[in-house]
Amino acid sequence: MVQIKTPEQIAKMREAGLVVAAIHAATREAAVPGATTKDLDQVARKVIADHGAKSNFLGYGGFPATICTSVNEVVVHGIPDEKTVLKDGDIISIDAGAIVDGWHGDAAYTAFVGTGHAPELVELSRVTEESMWAGIAAMKVNNRLVDISRAIETFIRRQPRPATGKYGIIEDFGGHGIGSEMHMDPHLLNYVSRKRGKGIKLVPGVCLAIEPMVSLGTARTETLGDDWTVITTDGTWSSHWEHSIALTEQGPLVLTAPDCGKAKLAEYGITAAPDPLG
Repeated sequence: MVQIKTPEQIAKMREAGLVVAAIHAATREAAVPGATTKDLDQVARKVIADHGAKSNFLGYGGFPATICTSVNEVVVHGIPDEKTVLKDGDIISIDAGAIVDGWHGDAAYTAFVGTGHAPELVELSRVTEESMWAGIAAMKVNNRLVDISRAIETFIRRQPRPATGKYGIIEDFGGHGIGSEMHMDPHLLNYVSRKRGKGIKLVPGVCLAIEPMVSLGTARTETLGDDWTVITTDGTWSSHWEHSIALTEQGPLVLTAPDCGKAKLAEYGITAAPDPLG
């Protein structure tokens, strides 16, 4: 069952989304050489507390932290700890969420630690982020779920190949519905699978977390012994970008973007829905 939200419920999700945006801003500033991933988690905890929100990551399936901190070859679900110290030249994907009055927000971004990053890493993050926006732009009334998957995959496949030979679109993880729970139907692939068909029709009230994950090599992953940390099987570095989006009668509303996605969607000739919070 796909949960269809009312405008009032979407407004609550926008409140949660703005808390997530605040977590992103604070952790991005704190992701400097010498900081531990535990330090970043403490920053996120303070933001959540300051906003009177709740964490939807902490305790989820036993997860022990408020954010996921995935460094270099870690794709998703990296656990913050005191041993992982960020170094100049690292990249880190930070996935964060929040709950306001029972409604969820969820988003991720990739940050560059320090300076001197290889051009292929800068391009990897750009390709991943832009593929996310291509998917968001395909979130239109009467489109199907597969149209989002196709937009993401098509954008990535059309980019010049990196020096490593290819971009790996991670297959074991993808986007999802979001609302009164963090992970809900439908599951959203970041590539087109004929086995999955066209998926649901997109109608006002559908809310999705769109989150491509791309590596500089393989699409295959493995989970480490902590049962959470997911790495690429070939050790290539990866990027993860995510936003939560509500589809409304007036178009897509990027719940976790400070400007509701207005600037980026304008590049696609799309007008973002107005902010329900004014």
